[in-house]
Formats: sequence, C-alpha cells, structure tokens
Amino acid sequence: MSSHSDSLYPSLLAPFTLAGKHLRNRLIHASMSTLMGENGRVTDRLIQYHANRAQGGAALIVTEPLGMAPHQKLPSRVRVWNDDNVDALKRWADAVESEDCRLLAQVQDPGRGRHAPGRNPDAVGACALPDDLSWTVPHALTSDEIRRLIDDFAQSARRLQRCGWSGVEISAGHGHLLHQFLSPWSNHRSDQYGGDLEGRTRLIAELVAALRALCGRDFIVGLKLPGTDGVARGIGPAEAARIATELTRSREVDYVCFAQGSHARSLEFHVPDGHGPRVPYLPLIRELRRAVSGVPLVALGRITDPAEADSIIERGDAEFVALGRALVTDPAWLTKAACGRAHDIRYCVSCNTCWDTIVTQHRPIACDNNPRVAADDEVDWWPQRAPVRSRVVVVGAGVAGMEAAWVAAARGHEVTVFSASGETGGKTRLQALLPGGEALSSIYDYQRAAALRAGARFELGVTAAAADVIALKPDVVVLASGARMLAPGWLPREIRDAGIIPDLRSAMLALVGHSTQMSAHQPGTAVIFDMDHTEGTYAAAELLHALFDRVVLITSRESFAQDTALVTRQGIVRRIHEQRIATIVYAEPRWSERFEDGVLEYANVYNGDAGAIEDVVFLAYSTPRAPDDALAAPLRAAGIDVRLIGDCVTARGILAATGEGHAAGNAI
Repeated sequence: MSSHSDSLYPSLLAPFTLAGKHLRNRLIHASMSTLMGENGRVTDRLIQYHANRAQGGAALIVTEPLGMAPHQKLPSRVRVWNDDNVDALKRWADAVESEDCRLLAQVQDPGRGRHAPGRNPDAVGACALPDDLSWTVPHALTSDEIRRLIDDFAQSARRLQRCGWSGVEISAGHGHLLHQFLSPWSNHRSDQYGGDLEGRTRLIAELVAALRALCGRDFIVGLKLPGTDGVARGIGPAEAARIATELTRSREVDYVCFAQGSHARSLEFHVPDGHGPRVPYLPLIRELRRAVSGVPLVALGRITDPAEADSIIERGDAEFVALGRALVTDPAWLTKAACGRAHDIRYCVSCNTCWDTIVTQHRPIACDNNPRVAADDEVDWWPQRAPVRSRVVVVGAGVAGMEAAWVAAARGHEVTVFSASGETGGKTRLQALLPGGEALSSIYDYQRAAALRAGARFELGVTAAAADVIALKPDVVVLASGARMLAPGWLPREIRDAGIIPDLRSAMLALVGHSTQMSAHQPGTAVIFDMDHTEGTYAAAELLHALFDRVVLITSRESFAQDTALVTRQGIVRRIHEQRIATIVYAEPRWSERFEDGVLEYANVYNGDAGAIEDVVFLAYSTPRAPDDALAAPLRAAGIDVRLIGDCVTARGILAATGEGHAAGNAI
C-alpha cells in the first residue's frame, strides 16, 4: 500500500495513535453481524472474514456483538463470558493483529429489540416497554442486575484483552439496550439509572469506569451513540449533543461515532439505502462534533467512495471513517484505492441484501456484488487460468450471465455473450433507472469492464435462436435467459395476447425509454396489481407517483413488500405513506367493459365485496415470474453441455444471480 504522503488519498491513509496503539490509516471496519459463529463458538470462517478485511487495508476492525454476559444465548454470538473460546479468541486476534490491524469487540445487548418474528422471553430492558416490531416486553433490569451486567461486560473485555484484543466498542445506538437507557422515551425509571441526564447516562459511565479499572488506559474503548433515533420524544440532535457531552467530558472513551434510527418506525435509518442521500449522517456528525469534548470522531453511514472518505477527514469532519457494507463488498477497498485502482473496486450498492441474509434468512452474511465473502482467497480475487481453453456461449446479459461471462473469460476461455437487449444488466439495469436504484449500475458496469478486459465478445441486440448458438460450436452454454411475468388469471386471454395491459417490467421499460413521457405530468390514476412483492415494484410506484395524479397498489395478499428484508420493507412502507400512494389489500381486479371508461373493478378475495378505481389511465401487473428456459432442450439435444443459472432456473434476486453466475464461470 502506498504511503500517505504520496497517495491519492493522503488524509485517509494518514496514521493515528489511539490509546497508545498505532493505527496505520483512518479506515475502520464498522461492526457488522456475520452469523458465522456457531453454537457460541468461534469458527474458522469467522476468523477468515475479519482477517480478509485486515489484509485488505483496514486499520481497525469492530466485530459483531459478542456474548459477554451469560443471558446472551444467541447461537451466533461467540461466548466470551467464560473460557470456552479462549484459544480460538487468541487465534482470531492473531489473524487480525498480525496484519497491523487492531481488533475490537462490540459490547451490545438488543434489549427489547427483536428483528425476528415472535417475542423474545429472554429480553431485558430499561423498562417493561414493548418492542414495536415484535411486541416483546422485556424484563426491567433491577439495580443489582445492572451492576452485575456491567461487571460481566468488563470481565469479558478483560478476557479479550488477555487473548490479544486491542479494545471494545460500546454500542449505545440503534434502539438497543443501552440506547433504551439513554432515551427519555424508553427510560421511565425512578432509580439512579433513570430520570435526568445524569441518571440515564449512568449505566454507560459506570461501564466505561469498570472497563478502565480492569483493562487500563492502553485498551481502546470506543462509544457508539444515537445521533437521532426518529422516535417522538426520543433522542434528537439537541439531546444527542447533551448525552455526548456528558459521556465524553472525562475523556475516558477513545472515540465516538453516531448512529441513526431505532426500532419501531425508524428501523430503516440503521442502514441507509439508495433512497436517501449519500453519506446521510454527515450533516448531523458535523453538528455534533462540538459535543464530543475533543474526543476523536468516527464518520459512518453509506460511505462508499474513497475520495468521499478522504475529504471527510481532510475537512476535519471526523478523524476516522467507518465502513461496514462497503468492506463486505470489497475487503480490498482501501488497497485498491491507494494504488490507483479505485475503478477496480466492487462497490457496495446499498441494497441491504447483507442485512436480509443475516436477519431474515438467518444465514451467514452474503453480498449481491461479492460472491466470495469470507473465502480464503477473497481479497483482491481474480480467476485462475483454466488448464484447457473452451469455447463458451452465454445467453443473457443480466447480472447472472455477465458474472459468468467475465469470470469464464478471465479464466482464459473464448466467451461470446448474446443479449436480446442492446445493453447489459438485464432487469437490474431497469431497476437502476428507478428511484433508489442508481447504485445498482456498478454491478453490471464492473462485470462488463472485467469481461472486456478479459476478451469476451458481445452480440447485443440479438435474440439468440438455437441455431445461432449451435453455429458457434460451443463446448459449454451458460443459459441466463431470465424469466417472464405471468399474466394474472383475471386478465382475459384476448386482452393479454393483444398486449393492451402490460407486465410492469415492460411498462417501465417503455416509460423510461421515452423522455417526453418522463418529464410531463399525466392526469389520471396509475394502478399496479402486485403479486411480486419485490423492491422493484415499489420503485416503479414511486416513479408513477411523480407522473400521475394518483397511484394505487392492489394485492390479494394481506400486506405489501412481503418478499423484501424487514429493514427494506420499513422504508418502502414509509415512502408509500409519505407519498400518499393508495393501497388495497385482500383484493384482485375483475375485468369488465367499464375499463374502456377508465374504471377498474375489483373484489375482496374472501367475501367478494366489490369496489372500483376511477379514472384509470395506466394499469400493469407485477406477478411471479416463470423461467424462460426454452433454449435448454434443443441445445442439449444437439449434444451441448448446457448450464442454467439465475432466473431461468427459478426467479429470485440479484444475490442468487451473481452467486450462480460466479460459480458457473469458475467451474468451466
């Protein structure tokens, strides 16, 4: 890695000393849950994940929350409160610290907060206040239990220190337990741990004191605080400033960072996606800087670009930048940037698929734009040359086909890509043109650049027939031809065949392809029949909201966005309501001649109660998709090795597409 003095990013690469410990640059890996722990144990995969980020250039890594008290029983939380993992904790520290990277554990308890469905009978809290998402009512900690919890946390930190760890980060944001003590909305206690500011901050102050007493001053103690939690009568910027001033006055903490959001109705602010501004926390960070009593400040929140990160430090907005999702996507983010290869970074697209895998799917963290998370060769990976050069045809230039194409080409194969579209990216390119999707373009842009670099040939705007493919005499065909939306049962065949009522994807392609339509307001009501429940449907609804007088979503299910991650769904629901997009549930349209007059009839799917939407000028359906795999049979009949990937196997999301494409290209 280049020295900071001659780097393109001198501020980002400048060293720093924190609690007497040398940091080689200003990049911190923010805490990210990985779900790579198993039954409370450290795994090799968990160690490898963090070692990769250390090798890629991070100067300090904050792990996911560890099990630092006996009541913390999640199987994915590594136990630190006893000696079960001592040897593995030492290996973990050595793997990271040997790369000149400091390793910190996050101290956190979710309190009443719960992302998973159902209530948590083991939850503890400042008060017996229910969680708005799961309706968990926690046990209100007694004063004795609070002091025992503080001691458990401190003793666990001391155990980590003996295992070679450099410090801990106390997480008091995101609506978790310590946040619940800080907030006047959630802390209604009348003892010494409630009431005024001093009482509400007492638990954290005593925890910091206990850490210092056991671990000393050369042990890094970071503190994550709420900047604003989006909860009425909770913590806003003014209260956040008061809290930060109170907890940093003694200078006993070594750095501070600010988070946004809470549980309840502001969950989506935890991990800002493409629907908001870039670096959305920065104005608040600047506002709160004066409140941290000269303690080093960490900027975080959708920082993805190295120049952006460097400028934050150069301007003095913060001493450090913390990246979470961006380093999941590319652990070599800083190494590539430092040596002039920022164009070669696989960028985070702020899709929150990583959040979805750990919270909704309950499996180890994964990434749409990095199919090799935690692999031992993940850092700055490039395919190995194949022992035998093959002729490969890829049919379909969506992100599944493009991933297969560039990897296969980089392995030395002769690769030809057919695409009916004149551009690469498939349905992901369309979503990138809709509200909130802009960042998705970096997925297919990287794929195409890598494919061209490796010598792949493109036949764009060509609908490949079996004869076209066979004529190239391929050894392998990768079929990535996608899927098509199924026409709903209520739509008469003659209407469907005439193309009068399009599927939503076709309608959006036509709409974004006509700039005059996009710029002119159109009177009347736009209706989407939604049986797909994926993010692209609601992005389309937002676009229609900007173009039509009224937008209506109708579904036969009980709610909307059911196939999206909880954090994504919260944002979708917020925007639907803020934009006054009308919703009708438990209903589906009934086709009638009245549609010629702009009236769409519908009926409740259970009791048949009828209704009607007036002044309809736009109607499209977003429905489950059927694989478009027609080429497979004739190609196999010709004796060709055909491998199906992505939506033409079964319709799913970008994660499956890039993962299967990557595996397919690497297997040839």
